[in-house]
Amino acid sequence: MAKNEAVFTKDLENKKLTVVRSFDAAVQKVWDAWTKAEILDLWWAPRPYKAVTKTMDFRPGGMWLYAMTSPAGEKHWCRVDIHTVAANSNFTSSAMFCDEEGNINDQFPVMHWNNTFNQSGDQTTVQSEISFNKIADMETIIQMGFEAGYAMGLGNLDEYLAM
Repeated sequence: MAKNEAVFTKDLENKKLTVVRSFDAAVQKVWDAWTKAEILDLWWAPRPYKAVTKTMDFRPGGMWLYAMTSPAGEKHWCRVDIHTVAANSNFTSSAMFCDEEGNINDQFPVMHWNNTFNQSGDQTTVQSEISFNKIADMETIIQMGFEAGYAMGLGNLDEYLAM
């Protein structure tokens, strides 16, 4: 299996991060890994953290509520509001930190995601365009270690897809 690396592009002027990553799997398998809680929990968090889903309703108007859980059991809650869904092709969402009930913590930036899935041969490429309300919000997320953490999670997804 070829080693695929995440490519991060920063566009400060447009307050946007773009991440492109290819996977050695069919689009349906990659799509399922992004849209089904039981699979997301296997790869989404950078190790040694684990993603633990509380609820997920993957449809326009739905929400994914999960915790990034440390080995010591500390939980960092996140909420993802699903806006649009085109099966096996694209979905848009907004992600934000929150409490266990999904109440948004406005001390942290909102991330607006546009995820596109394209299959070519035996590979599927996922392009995530992540936009922010302000440049400072984008810089905050980057300083929090987003790039390294997201790249680790995508590496975890590679391992899952190889099973």
